Amino acid sequence: MRPAKPLPKSLVQRYHGWKATTFAENEAWYRRLAHEGQRPRAMVISCCDSRVHVTSIFGAEQGEFFIHRNIANLVPPHEPDGLKHGTSAAIEYAVKSLRVAQIIVLGHSECGGVRGCEAMCTGHAPELVEEGSFVGRWMDVLRPGWELVKDISDDDARLEALEKQAVLTSLDNLMTFPFVAEAVEAGDLALHGLWNDITEGALEIYDAQSDAFRAL
Repeated sequence: MRPAKPLPKSLVQRYHGWKATTFAENEAWYRRLAHEGQRPRAMVISCCDSRVHVTSIFGAEQGEFFIHRNIANLVPPHEPDGLKHGTSAAIEYAVKSLRVAQIIVLGHSECGGVRGCEAMCTGHAPELVEEGSFVGRWMDVLRPGWELVKDISDDDARLEALEKQAVLTSLDNLMTFPFVAEAVEAGDLALHGLWNDITEGALEIYDAQSDAFRAL
């Protein structure tokens, strides 16, 4: 027997409130989305962190973004090994089926996954080094980024630099997917790297010409 439990009453009440207000007021739009299918403008790859609210940051409506969330907004390299790759599958669907024009990798401050990577790489999280750690093996994607920032002496500055390396690593790895590289080279797809300071509400974008993040 599956261990499913009833939803908490607070969530049930919120659902009924949404159905009676937001849905009721926009029912025609929801029906159009259902019947015509989705045509998102962009794919957003963001962190699972509950403090990162992608649609709120951009004031987006339903149907605008194809959103994929994972630990530390990482994109692994292209590995056509026949195994299960959730993030890679989402990217393939977004580019090949939905034909999105933009892919946005959105990193953020105070990222627990990035902090875990730092702890693992400095020997302070032996549990993440264990082969059976899903988080540890996922954060291995960011190990090359750690090598680039490990000599920064200030703790806060080093963590922020590693958070931004998570974005850059993902951008680099996106280009290892042949269908992504082809779409970018053809001018059909653009890649963007963003970092959100959740304390200040600030947003920075990676500028390839200066090889640095700048404030929007």
